Amino acid sequence: MDKMKSRVSTDSNYDMAPKTVGQYLFDCLKLEGITEIFGVAGDYNFTLLDTLERYNGIKFIEGRNELNSGYASDGYARIKGISALITTFGVGELSACNPIAGANSEHVPIIHIVGSPPEKDQKEHKLMHHTLMDGNFDVFRKMYEQITAYSVVLTPENAMIEIPAAIRIAKEKKQPVYLVVADDLVAKPIMFREVPVQQPRTSVKLTLQAAVDHVRQLLEHSNSPVILVDVKSMRFGLQTAVQQLADTMNIPVASMLFGKGAFDETHPNYIGMYLGSFGSTEVQSIIENADCIIAIGLVWADVNTASYTAKLNSLKTVNIQPDFVKVGEAVYPNVLAEDMLNALKSLGYKGQGLLKKVDFPYNQCKTNTDELLMATGYYPIFQQMLKKDDILIVETGTFYNGMAEVRLPSNVIYIGQGGWGSIGYATPSTFGASIAAPERRVLLFTGDGSLQLTAQEISSMLYYGCKPIIFVLNNNGYTIEKYLNVKTKNQKYNKIPQWSYTKLVETFGGNAFTTIVRTNGELEQAINQADIERAERLCVIEMIIEDSMDAPENMKRMRNYKLKQEMQRKQK
Repeated sequence: MDKMKSRVSTDSNYDMAPKTVGQYLFDCLKLEGITEIFGVAGDYNFTLLDTLERYNGIKFIEGRNELNSGYASDGYARIKGISALITTFGVGELSACNPIAGANSEHVPIIHIVGSPPEKDQKEHKLMHHTLMDGNFDVFRKMYEQITAYSVVLTPENAMIEIPAAIRIAKEKKQPVYLVVADDLVAKPIMFREVPVQQPRTSVKLTLQAAVDHVRQLLEHSNSPVILVDVKSMRFGLQTAVQQLADTMNIPVASMLFGKGAFDETHPNYIGMYLGSFGSTEVQSIIENADCIIAIGLVWADVNTASYTAKLNSLKTVNIQPDFVKVGEAVYPNVLAEDMLNALKSLGYKGQGLLKKVDFPYNQCKTNTDELLMATGYYPIFQQMLKKDDILIVETGTFYNGMAEVRLPSNVIYIGQGGWGSIGYATPSTFGASIAAPERRVLLFTGDGSLQLTAQEISSMLYYGCKPIIFVLNNNGYTIEKYLNVKTKNQKYNKIPQWSYTKLVETFGGNAFTTIVRTNGELEQAINQADIERAERLCVIEMIIEDSMDAPENMKRMRNYKLKQEMQRKQK
């Protein structure tokens, strides 16, 4: 097998003196474009952080806890393609389990680096703090095996092999990896190793051709094909190839809920979100009556399919996944999505575009400035305020459902955690996004209940000079949970304490523009003012919703569906 030296060892800036484990690790991360690493200090990662403080080109961004730092890493990775997180052993890394599991579920590559007790103490099985007091120092790595694509214990002997391998796996699988290194080994010089050349992944040509031929047969008898775009097209960098296919074929394009933002919603062939029976009946009809559905990066999950009310004819569906294709019931393994998309462009199929103009839910809505805030009024206002190149982070819950049908301008990055769905994700993710792209306008849409889980990270935003515009939907509790539970009413567990959200900034010792709004007119004025203020400082707009059960139309349809299911269950 052809071999070559590590990319780092052949870099023109590489010092001939042996690098330490820590220096080599940061060299590798820097080559991936990582310029910030999130995390929380702890005594077992002090040597890592001391090395990082002396290292040029990467800055340590400390969060208020490891949970939040993990979410911040997730938001950062969704913009820059990959991120890194440093925690301490045991207490720190276990706090980060939730965001790392979420990144695994959502296909977000994070390099999770854990500082562990000194190697000598581990070998002697000493009872150390931050452990289970049983002398076992491998238990947490084994836990992480279940929620990462790769895990390894780094040493000076294996660093040159294992660090590049872990990063490569994270990039290929778009999932987090786990690296643990003893505190006393970080400053030890690495042993030189020659790293095997990694050949680029390619499709099996005969299998690719067979898949393309199968699709050709479908299209030859097709009069109403459509393209359906989902989340993996975003995660695996397929947006350009998908748009080129849409341009070439000239057929309708819709997005799934998880895939919101994966396709340019200003495209003339874009028809909106396919939300099964919970969304537009017009979109539902176009998709479900299509005689060929080219689905890219599809995830057939409960939330994404509107409780499985989405109905696709599998025999007429071309399911293009990152590394295989399924046409009807035939599976074609080892076919890369980009190769398949490029091959489909060459088939020469040309549709008629949209036969008639499609209505978008918030396009025609008229808002009365004196009306109290309700979903029917404020979502059209949000749609009007959005700009090209914005970054939107949308919290799990009411906003995640409502913002799904807001039509986005071009080149907007849309971040939501639809599959994992951990409330509290969006606020620290906004922190990560703001660090990743300080030159862009960052907008956070979060609820009062979700914000109470991770509000500390507003402090980090202030500390690091981030200037997002934060919209807090104060609807007096967990409205999404009230909608999901149709078996009982007025649940005490869905109520929350009343906070003064605009005063959080004062508590955190920062300077921000804050305001409380109750009407459509006040919201519009606040948005205009915030767009001026954001040049200098963070902005918080608290939206008071009088009716705690007010919600977007798709949530109301979801609740009606669940009520019918519950009635049927009781009748059995």
